[in-house]
Amino acid sequence: MDVSVSAPAREEGRGGIDRRAPPTRCAVITPALTKRATRGAPERRSPQSRLEEAVGLAAAIDLDVVYSATIPLSEIRPATFLGSGKVEELEGVVRAEAVDLVFFDAALSPVQQRNLEKAWSAKVVDRTALILEIFGMRARTKEGALQVELAHLNYQRSRLVRSWTHLERQRGGFGFLGGPGETQIEADRRLIGERIVRIEKELEQVKRTRGLHRASRKRVPYPIVALVGYTNAGKSTLFNRLTRAEVMAKDLLFATLDPTLRAVDLPHGTRIILSDTVGFISELPTQLVAAFRATLEEVLEADLILHVRDISHPDTDAQAADVSDVLEDLGVDPQPGGRVIEVWNKIDRLAPDEREQVENRAARGGAEAPVPVSALTGEGTDDLLGLIERRITAGRVTVSVTLAAEDGEGLGWLYRHGEVLERTTDEDGAIHVALRIPPDRAGLITRRFGARRVHPT
Repeated sequence: MDVSVSAPAREEGRGGIDRRAPPTRCAVITPALTKRATRGAPERRSPQSRLEEAVGLAAAIDLDVVYSATIPLSEIRPATFLGSGKVEELEGVVRAEAVDLVFFDAALSPVQQRNLEKAWSAKVVDRTALILEIFGMRARTKEGALQVELAHLNYQRSRLVRSWTHLERQRGGFGFLGGPGETQIEADRRLIGERIVRIEKELEQVKRTRGLHRASRKRVPYPIVALVGYTNAGKSTLFNRLTRAEVMAKDLLFATLDPTLRAVDLPHGTRIILSDTVGFISELPTQLVAAFRATLEEVLEADLILHVRDISHPDTDAQAADVSDVLEDLGVDPQPGGRVIEVWNKIDRLAPDEREQVENRAARGGAEAPVPVSALTGEGTDDLLGLIERRITAGRVTVSVTLAAEDGEGLGWLYRHGEVLERTTDEDGAIHVALRIPPDRAGLITRRFGARRVHPT
């Protein structure tokens, strides 16, 4: 995926970050807006935490971070975002450290990006561009690749406005038509627009296919349990622990991009489908929120949502608030007690006194209590599975079905469409099955086997 969104990069044909070459020397700049700049709105995170996350984003794409700093800022300058004195100071740093790329951890306008590149004689990428690049590296499925490309094209199209001045050249007219020809910027915009239309059509087909898959799963009524959480909260490690799968799980931002689903049998035999999803992050680029909505449809359809939190992280509350914001944007009530269960992960990283405090807080939570776990060691996962089963089966009804000895097909149908609690066989071979099912499936059971052979219990 190409993050070359500036005029100099395009003219020189430098393309995106070349991962075949030695690691690119990178400087990470995080502007820390003062209350004056944010008009009194409180920041959820400390400047140091934001800088650490920005360095983590750079590391996720194998950049060699040789310099990092937070820059206090009381006012955003239209031309360069930073003040002229700070731009000049950083120009010295870029030269002294032989920096090839500056990651500016904020959203830059095309003009700001171009002016900073000119001042520092280095490539500049903003938060949106870097996250797009990470997503491009992580996408493994056709759907993921299409979504990344769509988001990137929308980003590129926004960069065509007043930034690439070298594109203002006009092509000649055609014969008698006369008049000025199509400008290069118009041609680029048209080509990007055509590609966006094609990708959106392909994604619609993918969406229809996913809809068919969900419909088929509903006919085989396995409840869906979706994992959500801030990036690097440990969702994939927990997914692997619960499913014994081998999904990529690393101490890396955005290690998981494409959704993964696996069947899990709960302690008393209830089968669920567990879904691992892309991690959330603060200030997620709007292009990605729109493009990855299809990826998050598993969350919308889920019977239960496990909100996995890194309880050892100093910004765990701020991260939880960011996840709640995204869930609300998707139309999901983020409050525990409904469809959401909070899972407090990485308790193995806590000091003994901190761990005791966390476990005491969880114990006081009542019915909406979070579940402390360590996905790495397995601590607490049995309690989590038990709670999932209790929440999934709450409100279900139990029926008894009598089958003829030779009705193996009917017996298999019951196992596929409900939770078999007990099975006995009479001396004459008749089979009695106690079955737990959602209330809306009672009619389906009765129609399949007849009222005389189905008995509420």
